[in-house]
Amino acid sequence: MIDLYYWPTPNGWKISIALEEMDLPYETKLVNIGRGEQFEPAFLAISPNNRMPAIVDHDPPGGGEPISVFESGAILIYLAEKTGKFLPRDVRGRAHVLEWLMWQMGGFGPMLGQNHHFNIYAPEKVAYAIDRYTRETARLYGVLDKQLAKGEWICGDYSIADMATWGWAVPHDRQGIDLDEFANVRRWYDAMKARPAVQRGFEVGLEIRKAMSASQQGGMDDQAKKVLFGQDASTVKNA
Repeated sequence: MIDLYYWPTPNGWKISIALEEMDLPYETKLVNIGRGEQFEPAFLAISPNNRMPAIVDHDPPGGGEPISVFESGAILIYLAEKTGKFLPRDVRGRAHVLEWLMWQMGGFGPMLGQNHHFNIYAPEKVAYAIDRYTRETARLYGVLDKQLAKGEWICGDYSIADMATWGWAVPHDRQGIDLDEFANVRRWYDAMKARPAVQRGFEVGLEIRKAMSASQQGGMDDQAKKVLFGQDASTVKNA
């Protein structure tokens, strides 16, 4: 059994989708990041960066004590290696998937996250920041579209790179992106959405997300904004 420390966000979806695709048994442990639950000592013991998702594998390869893993990319690699699925074993195929996974981790996630922040959540509309991250978002969709022109999935065969990337494309509308302008991304996005395991992984915590969106503009109240956007070194020191 794997414990999944989770909240329904693009980074959380990566792991719930992967667990479903790999047919691994797991128990969801919700971490309400808008209420500061990521700073609780028990969670920090497995995720010192006070971010979800994180996992604890109670049946690790080779046996022994449970293994905890934080950072979504590291978790995807761990799960793929544990199951032997969705990460090629040959050196070229493995490198190809890992470079696109890192592309998502270093670009397609963080830059789109900044797009969300300055377009939706920032208390002041900073024109330069909005333009900067809207343009970079479009550039990254262009990179993805060009890569997907080569095949059905990002790296040819379906892989953890697809699982990592799809959740960040879900809110494309509020990123200022029209998927019809990126035909290959549109095809891939719809193919991902049609996968039963993706549907199951996406639905984990979905009712919570719907309730938040219905009650709070943008799905985030002032308390959540303070918790998520008001952190500094003292936050870590005092946790």
